[in-house]
Amino acid sequence: MTETITVCAVDELPPGERKTVAWEDLEILVVNIDGELLAIEDRCSHDDGDLAEGEIYSDTCAIECPRHGALFDLRSGKPLTLPAYKPVDTFPVKVDGDTITLEVS
Repeated sequence: MTETITVCAVDELPPGERKTVAWEDLEILVVNIDGELLAIEDRCSHDDGDLAEGEIYSDTCAIECPRHGALFDLRSGKPLTLPAYKPVDTFPVKVDGDTITLEVS
C-alpha cells in the first residue's frame, strides 16, 4: 500500500538544498537539483553509510557517498561507480499546492 508523507513547504527546499525525512525505519534524502525534486534512500548500498552528507553533482544528477566515494544516480538509485554495486531505492516526489510530498510503500 502506498502512503504519502509530507516533506516540507516548497520554499523550504530551494535549488541546491537537501532535506532528510524519516518514514518508519527508513531515512530518505530529498534534493532539489535546479528545480527538479528527487528522493533517494539515505543509505549507501556498499556499507549502509549515510548519503545525506555526500557531495551532489547537479550536472550528472548524482550523489557521492562521503565514506568510500561511490556515486549514485539520484533519479534511479543505481550505483555509477564502485565500491557500490547494488542500487538503493528512489521515491516519487510531488508538489501538492505549496507542499512537497513523497510516495512510499
